[in-house]
Amino acid sequence: MPASSSITSSANLTAALKRHFGFDTFKGNQEAIIRTLLEERDVFVLMPTGGGKSLCYQLPAMLMDGTAIVISPLIALMKNQVDAMRNFSEADTVAHFLNSSLNRAAIDRVKDDVSSGRTKLLYVAPESLTKEDNVEFLRTIRISFYAVDEAHCISEWGHDFRPEYRRIRPIINEIGKRPVIALTATATPKVQHDIQKNLGMLDAEVFKSSFNRKNLYYEVRPKNQNIDRDIIRFIKQNEGKSGIIYCLSRRKVEELAELLCVNGIKALPYHAGMDSATRSDNQDQFLLEKVDVIVATIAFGMGIDKPDVRFVIHYDMPKSLEGYYQETGRAGRDGGEGHCITFYSPKDLRKMEKFMQGKPVAEQEIGKQLLEETASYAESSVCRRKVLLHYFGEEYTVENCGNCDNCLHPHKHVDATDDLVAVIDAVITLKEKFKARHIIDVLRGHISSDIRLYRHDTHEIFGTCADVEERRLSAVIRQAIIAGYLTRDIENYGLLSVTPEGHRFITHPKQFKIVEDIDYSTDDDESYAVKGGAGCAADPELYSILKDLRKKIASQHSLPPYVIFQDPSLEAMATTYPITVEELANISGVGAGKAKRYGKEFVDVIRRHVEDNDIERPEDMVVRSVPSKSNVKIAIIQAVDRKVPLEAIAESKGLEFEELLYKLEAIVYSGTRININYDIDERLDREDQEELFEYFKESESGDLEEAYEEYGDVYTEEEIRLMRIRFLSEMGN
Repeated sequence: MPASSSITSSANLTAALKRHFGFDTFKGNQEAIIRTLLEERDVFVLMPTGGGKSLCYQLPAMLMDGTAIVISPLIALMKNQVDAMRNFSEADTVAHFLNSSLNRAAIDRVKDDVSSGRTKLLYVAPESLTKEDNVEFLRTIRISFYAVDEAHCISEWGHDFRPEYRRIRPIINEIGKRPVIALTATATPKVQHDIQKNLGMLDAEVFKSSFNRKNLYYEVRPKNQNIDRDIIRFIKQNEGKSGIIYCLSRRKVEELAELLCVNGIKALPYHAGMDSATRSDNQDQFLLEKVDVIVATIAFGMGIDKPDVRFVIHYDMPKSLEGYYQETGRAGRDGGEGHCITFYSPKDLRKMEKFMQGKPVAEQEIGKQLLEETASYAESSVCRRKVLLHYFGEEYTVENCGNCDNCLHPHKHVDATDDLVAVIDAVITLKEKFKARHIIDVLRGHISSDIRLYRHDTHEIFGTCADVEERRLSAVIRQAIIAGYLTRDIENYGLLSVTPEGHRFITHPKQFKIVEDIDYSTDDDESYAVKGGAGCAADPELYSILKDLRKKIASQHSLPPYVIFQDPSLEAMATTYPITVEELANISGVGAGKAKRYGKEFVDVIRRHVEDNDIERPEDMVVRSVPSKSNVKIAIIQAVDRKVPLEAIAESKGLEFEELLYKLEAIVYSGTRININYDIDERLDREDQEELFEYFKESESGDLEEAYEEYGDVYTEEEIRLMRIRFLSEMGN
């Protein structure tokens, strides 16, 4: 029975809000959403993190007869929500959760409280909802409504797709139909339609709040060898403030948390591989402000009600803009400052794309398109807000938001009218059946397998923009989409089509200016160290001196310079000014062995430079390294000495093969010689080994990406890396 009009009047709802939650006024659409649900109509709520989604179902649950069933994806989230509700009520029985963390006695107590009418909100995981005994129990109680929290999990295009969410509607039909409220903080128009269709609520009342979080500052920085130092410096400049650092791998979470701790920062790790008690304790220590920083995978944060998170740092670019938006949205929920800093490298996205191999083709295509959108955001020089809001279907007309890196440091606008005409013409000519990548290849005259397949290399438009950089055409397409001249069909894997506005432009062109995309191709190149940039503090004069010294020493030993020390190590020396061999050994890529072998001349030069230029060495610039896990390192060296196959070594140490390669590289960088010829002999013929060995001897940089481009069609990535490890070991140590 729908609530009476007296209950849903503004005065009564405001009084109920004050009585149950202590607030005097509603935020945004909250009151209209609550009134609609009290009238027993389906509701779809699209509200950014911090907008007050939880209240939209918590207050109606307190006012309606029966128990509200709240379907939530994470145990930690349920616990947090239940604890919050109990704090607002006199009785702990007001809210419960039902999930796999409970024993039989606890489950019986929960069911007894629900059956007796003492419980107004029951939180369940989708997996628990589908259990037969739970379905039978829920059929016996009075249900006020169903709330589907984090509803984006329903969609394959959402960033946290959970197949179990697809079964929610059939189970609701089996238990008994009641109104449904679906809530999410991140949903593109495509994801929104997916959610409503799957939950059978296409007729729902939709409440969509603005995605613009004015208080959040967005910045994307190049990800290079200085990333750890940049993060430590930033946190120390914001001492005592709460922050979250997101990493994609559990290994990196553990390593970074430990590195922060040895540098005097109170930090703890959080990831799904930890036991639940430790994970829960770490989360509580962060909420209670016993630690300042949580280093986490995306397992952390959903529904965490900490309003004063002052910064969110992404060590790795997320796999989708939905994920990025939700994770950055955990900063500044109280309306105060919120710094959102992301470190971006195109290599990371290429690595993520590799990990998709072996998945169903449709899933790969979705994943690739989400990664492309992420790359577009990172590389764009347009206002970050404009790009983000456009992605979520919201138009942002302000020219300069004044609170993102691109707006605070605007790039030069260049005329691209002719380029846009060429792009629109190509999209129309190719009948709107291709993605941006293909359009760019056709215009630039680049022959790919798809170009050959469709015989577009014989087309009259092929190569008409051969003199235009790929980066510029990418910027034209991205900014034409934001300007409304082109659309990307997300349901059809990103095929480009021309809007009516675009057709008008092709017949009556008007000036179209763009800001060219940011070039990340040199994000870990030596030029970055000299030119400087966000977070870079290398001393260009010292860097140049150290390069000359390295070249001299390499010449004396008839070696390529990178074998002595790699460019990032020189950059770190020119930033932290190590003046003893012990300090030099702490530099990434140096280690005790190399510091002892080559270090004296380097520290002598650095010391003279510091003295001659009266340079102060600030303590916070000297990043202390984590003591090496010598037991693992020694075990690997001993296993190699016994000629144990490398795959077997990786398996015995619980490492992915790529992780073992990183450790082997670290071992030889630090000056230790190892002999992996026995393993390489099983993989490569003698002639192949000699070819790769000679390549690294002639290479000026020893860069792996260059080696992959040169030999990637002939040898595997592992074979190339193993040969470089052998070369560095034999020639440098």
